Amino acid sequence: MVELANITESLIKGDEAAVIRLVQSALAEGAKPAEILNRGLIEGMNVVGEKMENGDVFIPEVLLSARCMTAGVNILRPLLGAGEVGLAGKIVIGTVKGDLHDIGKSLVRLMLESVGFEITDLGVDVAPEKFVQAVKEKKANLVAMSALLTTTMPVMRLTIEAIKESGLRDRVKVMIGGAPVTSKFAKDIGADGYAPDAGSATKLAKSLLH
Repeated sequence: MVELANITESLIKGDEAAVIRLVQSALAEGAKPAEILNRGLIEGMNVVGEKMENGDVFIPEVLLSARCMTAGVNILRPLLGAGEVGLAGKIVIGTVKGDLHDIGKSLVRLMLESVGFEITDLGVDVAPEKFVQAVKEKKANLVAMSALLTTTMPVMRLTIEAIKESGLRDRVKVMIGGAPVTSKFAKDIGADGYAPDAGSATKLAKSLLH
């Protein structure tokens, strides 16, 4: 019998071939797809997120684990009932207008996707009205904004104001991050939270939506 803990362990190690083999074996043995997703794959990414937060693993290892997660989810997706993937919530993510930095935001997206959030990635240089439009269209319940330049940080405040003006603020949480951003700044502009890295971003997103 495949132990789901073995899937978790292989994902943490970044062993994609082992994750694929173990997921397929678990299915062949009659394990429920949702159980493999939650107790095998998501459990592993939660551990990776904590390790990243504590400085025990770094971006290359996180990317390997995220790749394992994607491979496992791709096997399970056709077998999961509608809504079983993406149960955690709907998130619109982007780097704010005037800022073209992508790596940190993409890593956060990967981590959020891997723990069950449905993500709409607007990319970089995203204007406030584009965030608002995406929240409306996707019925998102969380906006995640990144800024890597001090000069683009004020756009975060403008985006929150635009969300307020559109009447959506009550139904959507806002979290922010990026090198120059602080928890004090998040509080000053009326965001619901700040995350310094991808590991803590997943934890924050879960706490804001549950």
